Amino acid sequence: MALIGGCVKKKLFFRGPVLTRSGYGEQSRFALRALAARQDIFDIYIQPLTWGHTSWTSDISEERAWIDQTVEKTIAYTQNGGKFDVSFQVTIPNEWEKIAPINIGYTAGIETSKVSHQWIQHGNEMDGIVVVSNHSKNTYVHTEYQAQDQNTGKQFLFKLETPVVTVNYPAKKFENLPEVELDLKTEFNFLAVAQWGPRKNMPNTIKWFIEEFKDEEVGLIVKTNMAKNCHMDREVVFGQLNALANQIAPDRKCKLYLLHGDLTDEEMHSVYTHDKVSALVSLTHGEGFGLPLFEAAYTGLPVICTGWSGQLDFLVDEEGKNNYYNVGFDLSKVQPEVVWDGVLIADSMWSYAREASTKEKMRQCYEDIVSKNEESIAIQACNYANYTQDRFSQEKQYGLMVDTVMNFIGTSFEEQEEWRGILDQVVEYE
Repeated sequence: MALIGGCVKKKLFFRGPVLTRSGYGEQSRFALRALAARQDIFDIYIQPLTWGHTSWTSDISEERAWIDQTVEKTIAYTQNGGKFDVSFQVTIPNEWEKIAPINIGYTAGIETSKVSHQWIQHGNEMDGIVVVSNHSKNTYVHTEYQAQDQNTGKQFLFKLETPVVTVNYPAKKFENLPEVELDLKTEFNFLAVAQWGPRKNMPNTIKWFIEEFKDEEVGLIVKTNMAKNCHMDREVVFGQLNALANQIAPDRKCKLYLLHGDLTDEEMHSVYTHDKVSALVSLTHGEGFGLPLFEAAYTGLPVICTGWSGQLDFLVDEEGKNNYYNVGFDLSKVQPEVVWDGVLIADSMWSYAREASTKEKMRQCYEDIVSKNEESIAIQACNYANYTQDRFSQEKQYGLMVDTVMNFIGTSFEEQEEWRGILDQVVEYE
């Protein structure tokens, strides 16, 4: 530790996939930006992790230059035997480790109804846990197992003992958004944004859209990939999408558009606000938070999805009112093919959207927009976007993350009062 301006500066070891194009990468960058905004408190060191088969970012920016310099500083410091005061680990809980005297785990968490016993075991080795939604927090806290002490044979309840705090993502704001050419032949278009995999339920999303609108000039834009944003990935996705559509309705009037490849945050937000993009639809089985749904909500795009899991943190307002088209669903066990030892357990459940309800809500959203129903969720979406931007402002979420970490560290009330204040929106990197 070092004294900076009379305050004790904590050496914080940040470990996470901060340079990857993934949900965990986005989560890592948010946390790092929040902590880096208070370099009067934290002396930051970074170990970047890979994340599955996802590609790494290639942007050239002041932030990237600072990250690269900090990684080099970290390598030199650890090679010389340097120690840390705090670790902040952004990954799935069964990868958390005791690295420093104080260890904080941060997970995008839980898309299902139950966590594995490994998550509880590793969670109890942490001094604090941060999650991205109340769904993740409640599932983590309420999961319990009957266990037996190997030495005494006594039965006991195995549950999480470590404190958990929810810190949602911040809404992003951009001064100027670039124009994105989408070449859309239809005036009304739904948008689906998700990686092509079992949890996101893309085949049913496409199938039920086609069946509902096959005789109408309505479009569905599918922003997806298998793993990477390379040409080969695009060819595979295009082949699957084309085969599925032709199997369902080869003579359809409705249109399918594949949007594939790397998009910057600014470009993606231009898609959400495009004048021919009308609503976002997601039949995801479960979300730790649901970033595309969140981005749609705070940019004024109506959202159609199931009323279960992390997205309820921002799609339901503080009065408890739903501000989305609520698709009916059933809770049932996860599919056998997605079971992942230590992560997705066989006896956990997630939501399965109902076909009839999905078609009904897509149709209702379509008709509300076409008829300009002033009382509808769709027409009120812009007002709700303003509310959401304020509720999840960058200042509030950065401040909450910093306060949460400081509380886990155990700083005195006086130190917290000295350090707490309004965070600048612009992060200055040392």
